Amino acid sequence: MPPTPIRAIPTVGDLAADPVTHHYDDMIAPSGLTNFLGTVRVDHDLTAISAVTFPPVSQGLTRTAACFVDGRLVESYGAMIRHEWRPDRVRRSVTLPGLDLRTDTVCAPGETAVTVDVQVTNTGVKHRTVTVTLSLAAGVTKSAEAWLDAMAPEERNRASLGPSRLAFGNGAGTAWSVQGADTDADVRLSGIAPASGEHEVGIGGIERGGEMTVRLDVAPGATARFGYVHAVAATEAEAAEVFDRVAADVPATVRAAETLWNEQLAAAFRPGNDDFSGHLPILETSSDALRRLYWWGALGTIWFRRDFAGNVLGRSYDTLMPNYWATTTFIWDYSLSSITHALLDPEVMRRQVRHWIDSDIHTHFGTSSLTGGPVGRWYSVNDYAMTRLVNDYIRFTGDTALLDETLAGRTVAEHLRDWALAWRGLRGASPLADYGEIDNLLECVSSYTHEVAGLNAANVWNMRTVAQILTAHGDTAGAAELTVAADELVKSVVDLYQPGDGYFVARQPDGTRVPVRHIYDFSVVGTTIADDLDESVRAEMVAFFERELRTETWVRSLSPWDPDASYSVRPDHQWNGAYPAWPADAVRSLVALGAPSVAAEWLPGLARSANQGPPGQGHFTEEAMPTIAGGARKAPPQLPYIIDWACSSAGAYVALVIESFFGVDPKVGSTELDAMRRHVADLDPDAVLRGLRIGDRLVDVHADGTVADAS
Repeated sequence: MPPTPIRAIPTVGDLAADPVTHHYDDMIAPSGLTNFLGTVRVDHDLTAISAVTFPPVSQGLTRTAACFVDGRLVESYGAMIRHEWRPDRVRRSVTLPGLDLRTDTVCAPGETAVTVDVQVTNTGVKHRTVTVTLSLAAGVTKSAEAWLDAMAPEERNRASLGPSRLAFGNGAGTAWSVQGADTDADVRLSGIAPASGEHEVGIGGIERGGEMTVRLDVAPGATARFGYVHAVAATEAEAAEVFDRVAADVPATVRAAETLWNEQLAAAFRPGNDDFSGHLPILETSSDALRRLYWWGALGTIWFRRDFAGNVLGRSYDTLMPNYWATTTFIWDYSLSSITHALLDPEVMRRQVRHWIDSDIHTHFGTSSLTGGPVGRWYSVNDYAMTRLVNDYIRFTGDTALLDETLAGRTVAEHLRDWALAWRGLRGASPLADYGEIDNLLECVSSYTHEVAGLNAANVWNMRTVAQILTAHGDTAGAAELTVAADELVKSVVDLYQPGDGYFVARQPDGTRVPVRHIYDFSVVGTTIADDLDESVRAEMVAFFERELRTETWVRSLSPWDPDASYSVRPDHQWNGAYPAWPADAVRSLVALGAPSVAAEWLPGLARSANQGPPGQGHFTEEAMPTIAGGARKAPPQLPYIIDWACSSAGAYVALVIESFFGVDPKVGSTELDAMRRHVADLDPDAVLRGLRIGDRLVDVHADGTVADAS
């Protein structure tokens, strides 16, 4: 028989997560769903959902639709509940005495609604009437302001009865949730009086608006079904209309979600599609690991597209979901997916970058898509992030005209120069920039403060990169000034190296050198100034990474031999796990440091962690928590971890493939491409990157370094 052809464009089935089976509240991060208008969290229960968020309507983390079967809470049976995630839906199932129950949960395409299709199979020998009750609650509100806290706003709602449904509204009548069944159901309001005040911390609970009960007559071996619909809107009439449209055919809505997602995935890799302003190249390879990581990065970027009505940018890409910072785009995270955005949706990227340039990037970490206003405090990475964003946008799109645009009183070229030299305003007695305390840096690593190697190495890269851009733009004098400054600064950065150990120190204001064995220095130093390091230093850095940071399927952000490893258990930056971009950037650093074989050998294990939906904000290492089907387990949202289920920096895996393994490094002002620094042939000598856009040119890049116009 001929070999099965390898699919080049993924479908929802190709991106399905490995099934997860768990008891009540095991250490499993609840997954999320989106239809690009809003998001929902799919909880551990058979039907329960929370954080139903369709901007501008939100309701925090309010949980609703908890399931009772024959009067008993499903979670209390002690039965294992199985979750099967795909981009279009989550299938949950459980076996109870004499019954098999299955649900499919989707965000309804084109609607501000979530629906759950419930199927009950009688596995016994007698006819049964099964009662399924859902306890309903809502906390909808509508805010005209930016959502400035990690959790979206909510407020107490009051419920009223309708036909097979409950309607929830806020006090001002500006936000509504209509929840109910697509068939006859008994509904009633809760008999519990609303609490007079907020619950104390540690008591918890939600306001119960009421419940609905569906009775299903099921013959032996037969299956009966009903649908639960949760619609939100700014008026009760609109919410009811959305509810009615979805409830008219819940199974069709489930099928439509699959169609929507397959169409989006196909469009993302198709030149001239109608859904994105660009496209990603198709990766043809026999390397399962390379393909899986590439698709992981693509999915994790597409996942955060937000097209809701009232989005001030028209379209934006959120950073986290489904728990925290809805409607916020972080500069740092967006930059980590910079190449992906430049290829997939360059028009949106251009608007986002212009918006940030027109604001003061030294006063916030991100932007609200509800208002366009700033969110949060300043992050020290912002100058590096913005330089990276503009550079990647221009070198892949060829849109050098952006450099001459005037924003916030200066041309973009002048802003680039300002960012490249901003470090000078942060110096103390040392030649290096002092980036202050942990709140502006890694937040949960107390020793990574003040004069850190990573961001000071980034300053060298900023100056050299802006010098290249200015040269292409005709400003050779400005470029020469930056080049000289970069060559002087790099010596001071290298001075932070801990000789013989492979890691760097963070110098404190009093001159104390505090060793910090963190992956951020390894990755940023390696990807920005590798050529400035002695061969022995590069080798020691690689040895340190292999010895203290790398695990089989993931990476430790901080070495467990570092004294600060006892400071925090937040797995995005500490010893017990890593933020999703850190493994990808570590691979890029290994390649830049001259160890592509080490990177290639690690990829198959790393790719096993692409098995739980898009990359999470943090995954545990194997020694911290057991893997899930061989992949590094996503960390959960509750304290003390506070880690979200998905994070938009996933695009770093696309860059890993395109930039590091295929050696793609376009230069500003040129559509020619030199891929001679490629390393993909060690993984697959026949690999091809098809349809890569460089300016107005589409090219195919082959594993042997050949670059030709796309066939």
